[in-house]
Amino acid sequence: MFVLLLAGCGGGSEGGEYDAKPAAGVSPRSSATASNTPDSPGTPTPSAPGVSVTAVKAEVLKVYGLMWAEKVKAYRAASAEGTDLKQYMTPDALRALEADLARMSKEHTAMRGDLGHEPEVAALAVDAQPPTATVKDCVDGARWQTLDTTTGWRIPPPADQPARYAATARMEQRAGERWKVAEYTADRTRSC
Repeated sequence: MFVLLLAGCGGGSEGGEYDAKPAAGVSPRSSATASNTPDSPGTPTPSAPGVSVTAVKAEVLKVYGLMWAEKVKAYRAASAEGTDLKQYMTPDALRALEADLARMSKEHTAMRGDLGHEPEVAALAVDAQPPTATVKDCVDGARWQTLDTTTGWRIPPPADQPARYAATARMEQRAGERWKVAEYTADRTRSC
């Protein structure tokens, strides 16, 4: 049921988030200066001369925050339609999210409220092909709620689910593209 979706904020490997705002607290450490366009020449490339690891980490966190802003829109509507998720997620990661959204739509549920985030880049492999990064996040879902769209009633979260839980995103940067979330996993049993 959708309770599992809330328990995992997305059921399987996806995490459901809620607010359509550009996730104000999503990435407090990432005030990157690169453009928001996917093929922007301002997007730091790890192998580019003179690009610092700090700039690359900032871009990774920026994309992670932008991805969450779009995910929130999707979870509010139980649909990825009208979002820019393709800019911030690989096709496989997007398919996993769309499966969660399809389940939500079938179960007549949607998300409301706000999520808090405390992301940080835990690993960065700039020499890998493609370059990869691991983002560790502490997601605060205390104000994130599941709504039954047929009745308008709030569905309470499982009693054993912590309000704050650990999540991990594996990100990659293909040649000529921006960083994208390739995999997202939320551990709703582990508090942070």
